[in-house]
Amino acid sequence: MDVFERMVEANRAYAATFEGGGLPAPPRLRLAIVTCMDARIDPMRAFGLEPGDAHVIRNAGGRVADALRSLCISQQLLGTEAVAIVHHTGCGMATFRDDDLRERLRAQGVVADHVAFLPFRDVDQAVRDDIALYRSSPLVRQDIPVRGFVYDIDSGLLREVV
Repeated sequence: MDVFERMVEANRAYAATFEGGGLPAPPRLRLAIVTCMDARIDPMRAFGLEPGDAHVIRNAGGRVADALRSLCISQQLLGTEAVAIVHHTGCGMATFRDDDLRERLRAQGVVADHVAFLPFRDVDQAVRDDIALYRSSPLVRQDIPVRGFVYDIDSGLLREVV
């Protein structure tokens, strides 16, 4: 069975006992979380969420630059009133530089000099930088709480970045 067949089969089992229909689109906690796509992070369990509680926006590194469009929609059309920016230890985004990935792509015949892949070296500083980027964007609400965290992939603990 290939990975897609496995996914569809698992979905059928999930749907057989599914009880989440009818939830409203606006998140109950009025919370949007920007976090990394890393497969080791289970935002629902790690952050104590239930279906319908929050918008969880995931991308490589949990970078705000890639999430501004989604945050704008979440706030303007679906009523979120708080934002958590959650990066994590052991992130692959700390293992390369833009030029490294551009060179790899160039070797495959792809020119990506115009793309900022947004790697970082210091996870705490990346959280601070993303909060600053959020605060400088006219697309998102500036009158709501925005807090930054680092999730430890080894302990499962969340630590606030100040």
